[in-house]
Amino acid sequence: MSLSLPLPATSTSRRLVLGALAVMLLLAVVAAAGTGQLAIPVDEVVGSVLHKLGLDWGALPTHPQGEATLWQVRFPRLVMAALVGAALACAGAVMQGVFGNPLAEPGVVGVSSGAAVAAAAIIVFDLATFGAWTVALGAFVGGLVTTFAVYLLARDHGRTEVVTLVLTGVAINAMAGAALAFLMFLGDTSAREEIIFWQMGSLNGSRNEQVALVLPIALVGIVASLLMARQLDLLALGDKAARHVGVDVEKLRVVAIVVVAVLTAAAVSFAGIIAFVGLIVPHLMRMVVGPGHRALVPASALGGAVLLVLADLWARTAIAYADLPIGMVTSLIGGPVFFWLLRRARRTAGGWA
Repeated sequence: MSLSLPLPATSTSRRLVLGALAVMLLLAVVAAAGTGQLAIPVDEVVGSVLHKLGLDWGALPTHPQGEATLWQVRFPRLVMAALVGAALACAGAVMQGVFGNPLAEPGVVGVSSGAAVAAAAIIVFDLATFGAWTVALGAFVGGLVTTFAVYLLARDHGRTEVVTLVLTGVAINAMAGAALAFLMFLGDTSAREEIIFWQMGSLNGSRNEQVALVLPIALVGIVASLLMARQLDLLALGDKAARHVGVDVEKLRVVAIVVVAVLTAAAVSFAGIIAFVGLIVPHLMRMVVGPGHRALVPASALGGAVLLVLADLWARTAIAYADLPIGMVTSLIGGPVFFWLLRRARRTAGGWA
């Protein structure tokens, strides 16, 4: 069952949509950069960026801490938000294409739960092998290891069926949930609180060094997804039809799962668990640009970036002097949107099949 019936979209309309999303992202970043406890006018935000680019245009921030606030706090956080949103939404689009199921999302293959278990273990046992980077790197590795475990356990006689992969992922996610509960039982109050807040998701504390690590991973993953777009379109015809036209279905599935795991692990390791982005954004973009992955993948990446930049803006400004967990914000947005998609599909189909 499909949750949306995309309207046909011409190549011109797709380009217009992608251009509009890019402009929305730029405007969202500029607006969010100037909003916060220290308000910075938009013209000063733009002027600061232009001066960084070597162009002596526009006014610089008049507040003594304006430049430092923009370049050491807000821009790193905003870029991280855009990268995490783009990575999760792109991973969701690829996952739905590989599984041929609109309910598929990156967490199906265990990457999020594996990252959570690894992060929790590091917190509980107070490991600090790589200093401040230990939790993030551990979560990244944990997510990848769990995903590969799901794939290897689901593989049989050199092939991996979608149903087996999904059910194996469900089993591994359940085991990871039990392991996470056990680790929280072992930890003290401080460790439990840190694990809970990590699972809620947050971009607080994002810095340029972290952005520099996530940026190349996200870009490589998105480019790899674009390179798979044509084969994902052929896979939508079914495994047999795709094989008939020369697609190595098993290889495509392996590469796609690796790409999804890398994108999601990179996002989750620094931002924690952020729900619904990988599920909802591809749905909405599919309704606008159609099911073709050559437009769907970049549209999902841009849409995810816009969503998370705006969600993070809400998270840090909704309550004065408080920073809401961004995973809670995306769930508040994603839950009603998903329900609307369900209702829309039911009205369109005249009931459930």
